[in-house]
Amino acid sequence: MKDVLFALGSGQSKKLDLDPALRVPLATALADYAPDLHEMLAGLDSEYVLKAGQDTPPWEAGGIYHMSVHNTVFRKTLRAVAEDPQAYALLRMAETRTAAERLAAVPADATGTELSLPPTKNARALGILNGMADAATHGKDKDQARAWRAAVLNNLLDGQASPKSDQDPHAAHLTTAWLQNLKNASEEERFDRLRTQGVDMARTWSQERKMDEQTQQGLLAKVEGSALSAYREIKP
Repeated sequence: MKDVLFALGSGQSKKLDLDPALRVPLATALADYAPDLHEMLAGLDSEYVLKAGQDTPPWEAGGIYHMSVHNTVFRKTLRAVAEDPQAYALLRMAETRTAAERLAAVPADATGTELSLPPTKNARALGILNGMADAATHGKDKDQARAWRAAVLNNLLDGQASPKSDQDPHAAHLTTAWLQNLKNASEEERFDRLRTQGVDMARTWSQERKMDEQTQQGLLAKVEGSALSAYREIKP
């Protein structure tokens, strides 16, 4: 997979002209690397930065092999893949599952960075995907952009990108709760609700932890800021 990403994304041009038939297969393949997708979207783990070089092989940690590529290669390829709404939904669902797993893994007695990093990191990854969505619809007319967004939402909500049955029960609950909240929003509001996913998932999680209001509000402000900062890195 690493060789494929470098082959596609390491050219000099700013935009990758990708065969449309390859977008969904590539998204499916990337979704199988969901933990790596999460780390490369967020861009905060130094190990992924240090091991992103083309000649650096995948590495093993905890019985799982991981891979990383340079940020420029990753983002250029992801932009091209995300032009297909089904491919974008696959990537979004993969990140949703991982985000839920990261929240579910936070210890009950966590404080400080141990408490705040998972939701803010999730929001950063999801903010990057928000920017990818805007890039995918940039230059389209209103009807085309509306159709792309509707296709993304349909793929997320009709089961084509549903949560995996082998997900941790708490993580699966967070995933399902977010999908239900998205479904409950009016059709006109759903894509805007998608943009606030990082905050919405963090709010559900913090409420279920019975976090005190002051801590919760401070955390959600950080989460919102993280998502917005990441989005601004990508928006066209």
